[in-house]
Amino acid sequence: MRKIRKKFKRPKSPWNMARIKEERKIMREYGLKRNKEMLLAYEILREFRQRARNLIAEKDKEKEKVLIEKMFKVGILTKKESSLDDVLALDVRSILDRRLQTLVFRKGFVKTPMQARQLIVHGHISVAGRKTGFPSYLVPVEEERKITLIGMGGKTAPKQESGE
Repeated sequence: MRKIRKKFKRPKSPWNMARIKEERKIMREYGLKRNKEMLLAYEILREFRQRARNLIAEKDKEKEKVLIEKMFKVGILTKKESSLDDVLALDVRSILDRRLQTLVFRKGFVKTPMQARQLIVHGHISVAGRKTGFPSYLVPVEEERKITLIGMGGKTAPKQESGE
């Protein structure tokens, strides 16, 4: 039987009350169900920031361009001309803003983030024509417009503004 590795690290000081309060506030805002989801978002951010620090030390322009382009496609960075300093300035909210659960809530399909989570898990949301059952799915920018509400018994999705 294979050993399953953890995909995140626990905080160094687990009982820091200021950190706990801030995490609870973020969890309510984004509708996260358990702290593990927050730790996974921190880990994704940690990996991007570590790659940026290593690239600053290496001064490799080609790898820097690849990292920034990847983060731009996912939607974590807003400008294609961003620098590694912009990557280092990111916080966990920039990762949580790209989750499918957050985007469904922000598009106005539902009234609360927890309701968005429920619709996703129950299979009422599709991304680019595919049913997606994972609220933690990081939606790329080109798929953001393709988020649709399906199978709600007569209810339709709100009209989307065409930003073209």
